[in-house]
Amino acid sequence: MTNQSTRNPGDTAPPAGQNGRSSVAAQRRRQRVAEVWREFRSSGTGMTGLVFLLAVIALAVLAPVLVPAETLDVTRIDTPQNQPPTLANPLGTDPAGRSILGMLLWGARISLLVGFAATIVSVVIGTVMGMAAGHFKGMTQGVLMRIIDFFLVVPSLVLAIVLSSVIGPGVLTIIVAIGVTSWASTARLVRSQTLTVESRPYIERSWALGASDSHVISRHVLPAVMPLVMANTTLTVGSAIIAESTLAFLGLGDPSTISWGSMLKMAMDTGAATGGYWWYVLPPGIAIVVVVLAFTLVGRAFEAVINPTLRGR
Repeated sequence: MTNQSTRNPGDTAPPAGQNGRSSVAAQRRRQRVAEVWREFRSSGTGMTGLVFLLAVIALAVLAPVLVPAETLDVTRIDTPQNQPPTLANPLGTDPAGRSILGMLLWGARISLLVGFAATIVSVVIGTVMGMAAGHFKGMTQGVLMRIIDFFLVVPSLVLAIVLSSVIGPGVLTIIVAIGVTSWASTARLVRSQTLTVESRPYIERSWALGASDSHVISRHVLPAVMPLVMANTTLTVGSAIIAESTLAFLGLGDPSTISWGSMLKMAMDTGAATGGYWWYVLPPGIAIVVVVLAFTLVGRAFEAVINPTLRGR
């Protein structure tokens, strides 16, 4: 007579092969990540954009070390105002005598912070709304689609300006305004991918085995749409940086902080452009263009990796 182990009905020990299946799934995910990285490295434009972005992020993080905050304090500055580029100040000084290079490094901190934070808010809302609109049917889907269509039709920048005016100027206001008004395109993208995923046979088998809505969304739909969401995220960051610069240029940012958009606003308010002080106008504008271009290069390269039909274009 052989002894058989018994288990109480309340025990939650996993089946014998569950740990093995989990380890196999984790190994496959690691292999897929390694494969995506190898394919991404083969893109020259993508790697160029990634290297540049890492350099900009490193400079922004090290800004307090490279340019201490007290060097930009107008009460402690004794450098000439509106000074053209020199060896001491490679990008010249502003009308208050502050170093343009130092302001550019400190401005990168706020611009990148707003870009990343607003993108996270936008992507989270867009992913949740998109998966819900693609998964549920009937009245729920109709209501969600009308909400998405509303945010698609209304210009996001105009809605962000109105929202910022109601809440009040500030960095947090800009993050909320951009994140809440720019998620609709992500939602439409995620919805289409959700419909594609849920039409596959293994989803039908999950329904036949009694899977719940939360199980299908979390275990099947979300992992399938995440690569597309990640590729769209890098493109959304660039749009968020442009939106932040626009709102700050319109005076809806925090006047006590330095960002690339606020630098352009100060240049306009002090007449730098009309006065011929080009060294105060060009650096923040070029920084915005180049950083947004770098995010676009990374996003397009990653999009080509996860979507083979785009390769070679």
